[in-house]
Amino acid sequence: MLVHQLIASGADDAAAFYGKETVTYRQLRAAVAAYRAFLARAGVAAGDNVGLIARNAVDFVYAYMAAVSLGAVAVPLNFQLTAREIAYIVNDANIRHLVTAETLDLDAELARLGYAGPLSQYAIPAVKARLAAETRAPVPAADAGLGPDSPCAVIYTSGTTGNPKGAVLTHGNLTANAVAFRAVLPVAAADNILCVLPMYHCFAWTCAVLNPLLCGAAITILDGFAPKETIAAIKKHRVTAMYGVPPMYNVLARVGERGDLAGVRFFVSGGAPLPEKIARQFEEKHGAPIIEGYGLSEASPVVTLNPQGKTKYYSIGKPLPGLTVEIAGPKGELLAPGAVGEILVKGPSVMQGYHNLPLETSLALRDGWLHTGDLAYRDTEGYFYIVDRLKDLIIANGENVYPREIEELLYAYPGVTEAAVIGVPDELRGQAVRAYLVLAEGHSFDKKALRDYLAANLAAFKIPRDFILLDALPKNQTGKILKRVLRDQAAAGSSEQVG
Repeated sequence: MLVHQLIASGADDAAAFYGKETVTYRQLRAAVAAYRAFLARAGVAAGDNVGLIARNAVDFVYAYMAAVSLGAVAVPLNFQLTAREIAYIVNDANIRHLVTAETLDLDAELARLGYAGPLSQYAIPAVKARLAAETRAPVPAADAGLGPDSPCAVIYTSGTTGNPKGAVLTHGNLTANAVAFRAVLPVAAADNILCVLPMYHCFAWTCAVLNPLLCGAAITILDGFAPKETIAAIKKHRVTAMYGVPPMYNVLARVGERGDLAGVRFFVSGGAPLPEKIARQFEEKHGAPIIEGYGLSEASPVVTLNPQGKTKYYSIGKPLPGLTVEIAGPKGELLAPGAVGEILVKGPSVMQGYHNLPLETSLALRDGWLHTGDLAYRDTEGYFYIVDRLKDLIIANGENVYPREIEELLYAYPGVTEAAVIGVPDELRGQAVRAYLVLAEGHSFDKKALRDYLAANLAAFKIPRDFILLDALPKNQTGKILKRVLRDQAAAGSSEQVG
């Protein structure tokens, strides 16, 4: 199955999209055909990398599906990136065609990088105006030259250091992940899926776009998360499923009224570990558990998911059908249940590799396994539990400290609404533990009381040496807390110590 073929699943008169406009599946297919014709006449051909940079909108879906139906490769970009960051990806991916919300001034940055060009930009409003005036017949899809192993998308992943890497995902990778996800969490044509996470992100694209299209379901599109507007959209369009990240559920656990989300059949969380306190508060408020899963762009992205009705707090669930997941030690040895090690993944949704990075590809893909860089263990029932990112591990006085263990305790402390723990350089210890906190309105900071609480639950070497109070933790567009920003601030000495 090819990704753009998923738009054929829905009945002609069934709603494909709700939001700023209602679009049927018939209209979706016609719009993709029109975009396909436009891009073909613009010179987009099989094998070209086509950049997409826009907020969530039906036209993002049209442009993506049209491009990949021509055999081109979609390169979704985060619309929050600066001109310098966008230019890096345009140059690295050798993008010659860029579909944008508005024309971007990239000339100076591209020239600095030695970009060969030329770069053609197509602003969506201008494209829509041209499509309305077009009379020529659509260009047929180039399906004949495509197969499951054909590249479909390059997803640029942000790292803690250096430039982002482009994970090359095939048509088979993406469709296999959507099919496997449906097997664990069934979606029917009558469902309406909320797409509030950004479409450029693999989590949103596979779970909130490809999966409902595969099932002929509807998608309610929001171009960003605002709690009141999100609740209103869920009510208005009778949303039945939501995919979000922990900070979204943190807010929804504290705003709105009981019954606001009563029509939603299930809530899924990913992108970052879900603190148990947030999960319990949300369930108490809205009467439904949050189903936690785990994934990464390199796996298209979903790897594990809690079975519906059999959710375990703190767990990321079990592997999707068709995926093999193991826990490995430092020498690559497979570990027994209960032992902490790196998550390895094997299966049809694992990427081809990183774009133009053979060394990094060989390090990530070894002996048929994707090495995720995430530390976890599994229990005797086959449920997996994230301990931390390998890169987030703190080594203080030779002892391993897992930030998530401390963060769970901080979230459970009265008045703490957000928490993040990092390691900072220390001449004596190698690294010292630092905690960043956001307090609820009306709560004051009592360092001694907090340290006493932690001391009753943690070994002394795990207790943060200092605490930093912030109005909000830095996050990306999906709501994931950006620890690398905190590390950079710590290195620059810009954080104000309060304890």
